[in-house]
Amino acid sequence: MMIEKATSSANIQSMLQTLRAHQSQAAGGLQDADAQGVEKAGFGDAIKSMLNQVNETQQSSRNLAESYERGEDVPLTDVVLAMQKSSLSFEATLQVRNKVLKAYEDILNMPV
Repeated sequence: MMIEKATSSANIQSMLQTLRAHQSQAAGGLQDADAQGVEKAGFGDAIKSMLNQVNETQQSSRNLAESYERGEDVPLTDVVLAMQKSSLSFEATLQVRNKVLKAYEDILNMPV
């Protein structure tokens, strides 16, 4: 009974209209961004931004650890948490790099 309602012609048409409305809204948003001169970020820009964020995380972690070692009023939990965030972000970056290199090698080894 429930499947018949979900697959009824009227229900499918309603879903299609909703999807088309969302699609046109999304396309309109992209056209507005292009019209305003917003620059689209490329893959290289995204990688550069990500690497900068990882670098900032590592520097922040190092600064907190040094502050703690100097005896400043820095909670040990903040230091450990910052070090874990730094380590995790570096590991994630390393995994992304490995996946990109693997994809590049796969593309190079494709028969033409």
